[in-house]
Amino acid sequence: MRDRLFVILQYLLPRYALTAVVYWLARVRQPAVKDFLIRRFVHHFDVDLEGVSEPVPEGFDTFNAFFIRELTQEARPIADDPAAIVSPVDGTVSAAGRIQGDTIFQAKGIDYRLEDLLEVDRERAAAFENGSFATIYLAPYNYHRIHAPVDGRLDALHYVPGDLFSVNAATVRIIRGLFRRNERLVQHLDTAIGPVAVILVGALNVGSISSPWTGEIRPRRRGAPEDLPVSGADPEVARGDLLGCFNMGSTVILLLPPGAAGLDPALVTGTIVEMGQAIGTLAAGSS
Repeated sequence: MRDRLFVILQYLLPRYALTAVVYWLARVRQPAVKDFLIRRFVHHFDVDLEGVSEPVPEGFDTFNAFFIRELTQEARPIADDPAAIVSPVDGTVSAAGRIQGDTIFQAKGIDYRLEDLLEVDRERAAAFENGSFATIYLAPYNYHRIHAPVDGRLDALHYVPGDLFSVNAATVRIIRGLFRRNERLVQHLDTAIGPVAVILVGALNVGSISSPWTGEIRPRRRGAPEDLPVSGADPEVARGDLLGCFNMGSTVILLLPPGAAGLDPALVTGTIVEMGQAIGTLAAGSS
């Protein structure tokens, strides 16, 4: 009952206005304000500060700078095995497994289609049919940078305007097609195993999504999906290279093509992962 009330409340809230307020507040540079916000946030969410590259809070100009904080390389080592697919983020697995034809599992009794998620031509979506997926939720206390799960080349960027519902567990269980309804930035990688997609899903209070190729993207309620130029940074990425940041927390969906890779069977709902740890393996001869 509580979960349903939370979802109903979201329908009633001015989601874009609230997100705009959070965006502004997170960028206040007045030291007393931003230091207070950072300290309260760390205390309330019990944020692990081990490995943070700058002193907290004085090393950060704004709350948002802290939220997308860098970690030292030692804090998130990349799996040694060159055949390993690594987690692109820190977070909790919402769902993972096989894509059944063109259908992805969201929650019990709720599925959605690849084509609706990607909002691209049929051929590009079909490349992931019967492949694998992992949906990883980033809680407020998590590290909020997104990294490459495999070596590859950024082939295309696709921005899809959409809604800003929360992506927490309660909302995922209730709102049908949540991830195809929310705003998202789809990153298509050309890799040794074929196409790989890393999808950054926007949400309530996610003031913007950033990537090295697009800069900052503010949420748009309406408009047609658009292809964005791959420019401003090297499109060649290695495992662990930066793909983007959530300016406030959200969800990442990883799509893998059929036959060329396998996810770890232990990667089930509720599994906690860290960026850089092995979550799957490339097929023999693909690494």
